[in-house]
Amino acid sequence: MQSADVVILGAGPAGLLLANLLKRGGIDCVVLERTDRTRVQTRARAGFLAPNTLRILDRHGLAEGLHRNGKQHGACEFRTAEGRFRLDYGNLGRREPHTVYPQQYLVSDLLTSYLEAGGRVHFETEALAVHDTGTTRPTVAVREADGRLARWQARYVAGCDGRHGAARRSLPPGTVRHHRDHGISWLGLLAEAPPSLDAVGYAVHDRGFAGHMARTPEVTRYYLQCERGTATGDWSDGRIWDELDTRMYAAEHGPLHRGRILERGVVDFESDVIEPLRHGSLLLAGDAASLISPSAAKGANLAVLEAELLARALIADLAHGDSEALDRYSRQALEHIWRAQEFSLWMIRLLHREPAAPIGESFFHESLRRSRLESLRTSRSHQDWFAESYTGV
Repeated sequence: MQSADVVILGAGPAGLLLANLLKRGGIDCVVLERTDRTRVQTRARAGFLAPNTLRILDRHGLAEGLHRNGKQHGACEFRTAEGRFRLDYGNLGRREPHTVYPQQYLVSDLLTSYLEAGGRVHFETEALAVHDTGTTRPTVAVREADGRLARWQARYVAGCDGRHGAARRSLPPGTVRHHRDHGISWLGLLAEAPPSLDAVGYAVHDRGFAGHMARTPEVTRYYLQCERGTATGDWSDGRIWDELDTRMYAAEHGPLHRGRILERGVVDFESDVIEPLRHGSLLLAGDAASLISPSAAKGANLAVLEAELLARALIADLAHGDSEALDRYSRQALEHIWRAQEFSLWMIRLLHREPAAPIGESFFHESLRRSRLESLRTSRSHQDWFAESYTGV
């Protein structure tokens, strides 16, 4: 049986930042990742990093690649049947823009830093279950790359392996899970096409929402609201581009740059939160701690914030004997999670029709949505609130 003081499940932003910080704090740790290294470094995910995420990475000397290749972005554009308006949110509220830096680049930076410092990562090692979480020596059952079963023993296990990972599957009976299905789905697309506007685009249309998010000068991410149950191959490339043109009002505001669809996937909007985030020797961070809709670009930013908080708590416990630090981690992280969930829900209601609402209620919700958009267009105080909430965690 192999061992480490902290066994980290998952090599995403949360797991790798946590590993870097523990390694620097003198804590023996190992990362177990079910996929191979190539997959870890090429998974295309979120790309809008919040100002606080940049501060955290700067604080620990992990932002070199981001500063070299990231691009500041501080504007979004809302399009509706009544017209369009732009919010330069980087000059509103706290006057803080996002930094566009695709998540796979950040993950590669964190992985390289950790390995160069002598850190341990076991790729193609699938965590199956976490046992004995109520004791001081939990174990993780794994399937290794060659198919053999093995165990790791730890003082603590950090579950950063997502919503469907072993950490969540190993939570004790009675764990509180707050869950909400929003009844909304997006077809997410990565296109080999330059951005069509110099802002994040949010289009509100009778046919459903459409979104435009620049990633690089050559690649753009798009979203199309679709029916629940849609499969990734149900829409042809031609239909996708035609629908994007329609919903983004290309006839009024100019055509979109078209290109090859590189990647597509369907996202069903669900939110959930686990409380608490500590279950004996098992601790949760990232998507294992909470699932949030992509409507407000909070997921990766929450993961980074939680990883720093968890690293501080583990170092305080293991290096300094602060036995209450990990309970504080849970309380502090949940405060940030619930604030992010609240704004995410506000964005969902701003951008989408109320699903399956009766006719009378549908008119009521649509009227409220138009009112929210008009207030956002005309009220400086509303714009300042939006900017602070949009970029904050």
